Amino acid sequence: MDQNQQKKAAAEAAVERILPLLKSDTIIGFGTGSTANFFIDAMARHKIDFDAAVASSAATAERLRSLHVPVLELTSASRVDFYVDGADECNEHRQLVKGGGGALTREKIVAAAASEFICIADESKFVDVLGNFPLPIEVIPMARSLVARKIVALGGDPVYREGFTTDNGNIILDVHNLRITDPTALESDLNQITGVVCNGLFARRPADVLLLAGAGGVRTIS
Repeated sequence: MDQNQQKKAAAEAAVERILPLLKSDTIIGFGTGSTANFFIDAMARHKIDFDAAVASSAATAERLRSLHVPVLELTSASRVDFYVDGADECNEHRQLVKGGGGALTREKIVAAAASEFICIADESKFVDVLGNFPLPIEVIPMARSLVARKIVALGGDPVYREGFTTDNGNIILDVHNLRITDPTALESDLNQITGVVCNGLFARRPADVLLLAGAGGVRTIS
């Protein structure tokens, strides 16, 4: 299988996991990005079997609506039963680096609200130590230089993501050259920097289940 086939296989595995558990009032959170799009398209075929969706980005909401899936704002949802999303990196502890698409803050909010967070990924995303993929950090624009200096002090090399604005109206700094041996501690440390809105480490709230697709099929890490 090529990478896209692996992404699709992971998405289909998530659908198969969720389908027997769907009820008429089930609310599903949908992630953002190429792997999540495979899940969106697959679940849209079953839209009559659940109540509504919560989207982690404007792009995801638009895709869901184009497939005639009802979309709720999180503030209007009584709960989120499942959240399914991809990752830029993942490890054996189901800790993730996310935010390559820039939706990390809303993704993290929906993940925090979900009863079960299912990560779907192809095997190229699986690593022993997080950090090869630049860690995205969403930052209030006026704090860009301040935050960058603090990140340098932590050993990272922040690069401003040119020409990109998040759905929240903020900027992204992509932090290179980090070897993240303690993801939970680093996530907390970055959150304490004034001007940081959110960082792309999903360690304090990791995925509950990782569905990892490779040449031999999809394996489950839980």
